[in-house]
Formats: sequence, structure tokens, C-alpha cells
Amino acid sequence: MQVWVAAAVALAVAVGSWLRARRLGRKLEALTQSYWELRYDFTRMRSQLARLDPETAADEAPPAAAAPPASTVSFVSLASMKKKG
Repeated sequence: MQVWVAAAVALAVAVGSWLRARRLGRKLEALTQSYWELRYDFTRMRSQLARLDPETAADEAPPAAAAPPASTVSFVSLASMKKKG
């Protein structure tokens, strides 16, 4: 009898967890959709602002990334690092 009670409780917990996971999945999907809509609106408004005031938009633009410094370390093979002995 105890086995059936444990199985019923486990089944109830599993169904509850499954329903909660589905609910959280829907919430996540809604949040993701809202995020991308906000990103789209932000980009659209920024481009509209750039058309209205091109001087300000040029000042706000991030500077071009500088080239990374040249590496001074060259390839060293593991065989050359082995101790002779």
C-alpha cells in the first residue's frame, strides 16, 4: 500500500513540475519577445534621431576599434621544452 501512495505522490509532483516548467517556458518566451521588440524599437529610434540631428549622432557613435597589438610571442614547440636527460 505504501508503494502506491509513494507512486501517486511522485506522479503528482512530476505533473506539478511539468506544468510549472511549461508556465515558466511561456514566461521566458514572452520575455524574449519583449526584449527583441525593445531592441528593435531602440535601434529604430536611434536611427530616427540620427536623421534628425546628424552632428549628435556622430558624436555618440563608438570610436573604431584599434587594431590589436602585434604579439611578440611566437610558436614554441613542446619538443624544444623537454628536459634533456
